[in-house]
Amino acid sequence: MRVVVGREGHPRDRRVPLVPGGVEKLVQLGAQVVVEKGLGAHIGYSDEDYRKAGAEVAEDRGELFSGAEIVLRLNPPSLEEVDELPEGCMLIGFLEPFQHRDLLDLLARRHITALCMELIPRTTVAQKMDALSSQANLAGYVSVILAAEALDKIFPMMSTPAGTIPPARVFVIGAGVAGLQAIATAKRLGAIVEAYDTRPVVEEQVRSVGGRFVKIDLGETGETEQGYAKELTPEQLARQREAMARFCERADVVITTAQVFGKQAPRIVTRDMVERMRRGSVIVDLAVETGGNVEGSQPGEIVSCGGVKIIGLSPFPARVALDASRVYSSNLVNLISHYWDKEAKRFVLRTDDQIIRSCLVTHQGAVVHHWFQDQA
Repeated sequence: MRVVVGREGHPRDRRVPLVPGGVEKLVQLGAQVVVEKGLGAHIGYSDEDYRKAGAEVAEDRGELFSGAEIVLRLNPPSLEEVDELPEGCMLIGFLEPFQHRDLLDLLARRHITALCMELIPRTTVAQKMDALSSQANLAGYVSVILAAEALDKIFPMMSTPAGTIPPARVFVIGAGVAGLQAIATAKRLGAIVEAYDTRPVVEEQVRSVGGRFVKIDLGETGETEQGYAKELTPEQLARQREAMARFCERADVVITTAQVFGKQAPRIVTRDMVERMRRGSVIVDLAVETGGNVEGSQPGEIVSCGGVKIIGLSPFPARVALDASRVYSSNLVNLISHYWDKEAKRFVLRTDDQIIRSCLVTHQGAVVHHWFQDQA
């Protein structure tokens, strides 16, 4: 079975879908792997590294996609890139289906079977394929490193002959995968870390990585089947902002990670809250690509509001592109391996399987995922 990986043109993303180690595992299964020339050059993987792992290296995209049966991607393809794909092939990658209904329609028209990595369920069996979590983990780490670089003070308490330097205070909003990693990283750097989440059930997890859990009474809250916090009512959001403003005021760093699956990120930190923070403070908005938790944040930029730096340098995992590529490659290989028929040396699309049902969005000329079938 011919598995193909091409270069992607995202201006801020240096990650690649498949690293040589992943190639080697697919070749051992019996796959024919073809990568585009220069695929991993910018993160230290030469074409020769891919060849040694067992891949063929295509010189041009026409040669690359000829006869492709599975195409692996990281970011969603443009509509023009979809036209490069052979009809009837399988596409696996992040597709941002809630934002790109036109992409789903085109994939269906071209009879491309699309597996969406965002929709991999958060179950024990699928954990090794959960690319959202693997990338969010790295994003949480990166958020703290970027904040530490931008902040005009150090994170740990330090005793010097000139006196004692107090530790930085970090406030993390949202204690999912990214938030917990941010808490743990900031704590390891020596900061005092406080964290808030609408889900009281995460309090023990926050404590386990060294943070102090902030409690705000919002009434009934909960989480979705994907593990995200449920969307709050306008009244709950207003009550939340009022309480959180006090913690933002005394924080040197605020990191926001709150997202609602399939919807725009909630606006949690308003301009008024930003303006009440100390000049020189730093905010990192990990939800900037889905609308942003922070008023004024911009994807791919660092902006200043009243002397407070707001960092929106997304995609955040791309700041550690080598490791981000390695774990994403592993997620893809694990998915393919799970459904690989060793005798036939093929990927078998088991449409009755829970994981496949969860992430299959287009198949046999139609949009098949129930979340998107009724969209106009």
